[in-house]
Amino acid sequence: MRTDNKIIDKKIQLPFKVKAPVLAFGGQAKNTVCFANGNFAYLSRVHSDLNDPHDLLQFKKTVEYFIKKNPKVLAVDLHSEYQSVKYALGLSNNSYNIVHIQHHHAHVASCMVENGLRGQKVIGVAFDGTGFGLDGHIWGAEFLICDYKNSIRAGHLKEIPLIGGEKAILEPWRLVAAWLDKTGLRSGRLVDRDKWVILKDICSKNINSPLASSMGRLFDAAASVILAKRFAHFEAELAIELEGIARSNGGVSAYNFNINKTGSGYVIDPMNIFKDIVSDLKRKEKREKMAFKFHLTVALMIKKTCLKIRKDAGLRKVVLSGGVFQNKLLLNLALDLLYKEGFDVFTHKILSSNDSGISLGQAAIAGRAACV
Repeated sequence: MRTDNKIIDKKIQLPFKVKAPVLAFGGQAKNTVCFANGNFAYLSRVHSDLNDPHDLLQFKKTVEYFIKKNPKVLAVDLHSEYQSVKYALGLSNNSYNIVHIQHHHAHVASCMVENGLRGQKVIGVAFDGTGFGLDGHIWGAEFLICDYKNSIRAGHLKEIPLIGGEKAILEPWRLVAAWLDKTGLRSGRLVDRDKWVILKDICSKNINSPLASSMGRLFDAAASVILAKRFAHFEAELAIELEGIARSNGGVSAYNFNINKTGSGYVIDPMNIFKDIVSDLKRKEKREKMAFKFHLTVALMIKKTCLKIRKDAGLRKVVLSGGVFQNKLLLNLALDLLYKEGFDVFTHKILSSNDSGISLGQAAIAGRAACV
């Protein structure tokens, strides 16, 4: 297949040969479609948002193009409400084998493919906004022990309710209120106390308040407090601004957090971060320094959790993926800390770390299940 047409954007060599052709349908936003056959994967151009009629139409045309290549396996996300999943299931008949792939496993697998990793297990660190988890909750700050065939959740960020669902993305003060309420601290003018009383009641009744272990939402909450901004115009707007102002003159210490061992893995509790941020605000610490301290704190979360997993499982290879790693400051801080601990670290080189690589990971996982 030619890569200079209007459908195919990239041709990537796989580190193994798939036995049956696979068509992977990607995610919802920053969607790509991926066709894998033999030793190669062919990625489509990006469809920004499948809720947009134009993007959805282009997505359907892309699928129609690849369907003519006679895939035998269709790989989709676990999230049943994604337009990509609905469309794939609508195509399904007895000639297709449908395989559902967990979102963050696909993130890690896409980076593994880019780096030519074959069958070895890795510590996969997948940080993003949201992705449907195996337990039915929203995941987004995941430490996986995985290869192409299997994935075990070895650690994650402590869950917090997204009160109002997706509204919390554009109203990060809701996240701030939830975290500060747990700490017992006052949130000042950042939180509408009257609204919070209502929202807290909604949360207690489990109405439209899904639990989420999302690093993207932790960035939103921290940025909201540090920048003193209650609202965002688009997802990750405040997190991007926080990265932009972060500065250090050396000698910066991180905020405090806890890592707790549970029966299902390690859980990172960031509650003390918000206590420390509030203390910094009371001392009138510079916001540029606070922003840097928060980035350093998240990088330390990565290092410390990976060290614990290495001690348990003996793994030295770490794969970083997910949209949060588009943050170059966080990525560089994490790389520096991991390299100093002797880890072999792999990052994206061809694709973005965001959801545009999901389809490649889906194709690799589904294809590896029936590889030569």
